[in-house]
Amino acid sequence: MVKKNIRLVEKELKICPPGIAPSELRFDLVSKDWIVIATGRARRPETFKKEERKSFVSSKKICPFEPENLETQEKPTLIFVKGKKDYSQKDIPRNWTTVVIPNKFPAFAPCKSLNKNTEGIYRRMDAMGFHEVVITRSHTKQMAQFSVEQIKEVIDVYQDRYLDFMDEKFVHYISIFHNQGATAGASISHPHSQIIAMPLTDPDIQSSIRGAERFFHENKKCVHCVMNKWDIKDGRRIVFKNKDFIAVCPFASRVAFEVRIFPRKHYAYFERIKEDQKWALAEAFQEALKRIYKGLNNPDYNFFLHTAPCDGKHYDHYHWHFEILPKTGVWAGFELGTGMEISTIEPEKAAAYLKKQ
Repeated sequence: MVKKNIRLVEKELKICPPGIAPSELRFDLVSKDWIVIATGRARRPETFKKEERKSFVSSKKICPFEPENLETQEKPTLIFVKGKKDYSQKDIPRNWTTVVIPNKFPAFAPCKSLNKNTEGIYRRMDAMGFHEVVITRSHTKQMAQFSVEQIKEVIDVYQDRYLDFMDEKFVHYISIFHNQGATAGASISHPHSQIIAMPLTDPDIQSSIRGAERFFHENKKCVHCVMNKWDIKDGRRIVFKNKDFIAVCPFASRVAFEVRIFPRKHYAYFERIKEDQKWALAEAFQEALKRIYKGLNNPDYNFFLHTAPCDGKHYDHYHWHFEILPKTGVWAGFELGTGMEISTIEPEKAAAYLKKQ
C-alpha cells in the first residue's frame, strides 16, 4: 500500500508533458538574482523577428535634431566632424556628424547646491547634475546601420563628455544610454543617446558593484573575468570576439537575445579606454547591433554603460561593460510582482542564431 502511494505521488508530480523540458532558473553570479529561462514554452529564434510595423519616424521638418532646427537649441557642448573634434564651439558647422547639446527637458540640471532637507521621516534633495543629448546626423540611420568609423566617433563623444563631467565635485556617477524605438522609450525618432551626470549612484549599478565586490572578497578574482574566461572557452554564448572585446549572451540573460560587450582584459573604468581599444569596441558594437538588427528584423532596443563610479572611491574589483537589451517582450504581472524576468529562449540558442546573421 505504501509503495502504491509512492508511485501515485510520483505520477502526480510528473506535470511536464513528455518531450517538453521544464523551465530553468539560472543564477546570476553578480547580482545574485535568479532568472527564468522558460524552456517549457521556448520559441524558435526566428520567431522573435518583428512583424511588419509602422515605422517610428517623425517628419524631418519638425524634428528638433535636424540641422536647420538645431540652430534654435542651446549652444552645443561638443561637435564632431567626420571623426575629428571641432574645437570652435561657436556654431554648429554644416558638415557636422555628431553633436552634443543640453537636454531641453533635463532630468538632472546644474544648480548651486543639493538643497538637502527633510519632511518628517522622508528626505529629499534637488536633482543636481547634467543631462545632455548625443545626436548623430542621419534622421533615420540608426547605430545598427553605422560603419565602424561612425560608431567609433560616438564612443569618442561618450568618453569626451564623461571626462568633462567627472571633474565636477558633486558628480558621483555618469549614466550613458541609448533608447532605440518607441517601445524602448525613445520620444524622438531621430537616433540619439543620452548622458546624465548625477550626485548619486543608481541602484542597478550599486547592485552590480556589490555583487562584483562580494565575489572578489570570496574568491580573490574578478567575477566578470571568471565568467568571460569560461564563456570564451565554452564558446556557446559568444556572439563575436576580437583581440580586446567579446560580445556574449549572458548565461543568466534577463531578456531574450541580451548581449553584453566586455573588455577581455580587466578594466574598471570606461573613461580610461585607449584609442586602439575604442576601435576594437566599435567593431564589437557594430557586430552585435547589426546581428540583432538583421536577426530580429530591426527590433527596438536599449543599451547602456555599466562602469565604476567617479565618486573618488576605489572600484578596482569591477569590470566595465555595455549591455544591449532588445525589446522582445513586455513585463507583465509576474515580472512586476516578483522582479524576476522571464526569457523565452536559452542564451545558447540566441547566440548561435545571432552568429549566423
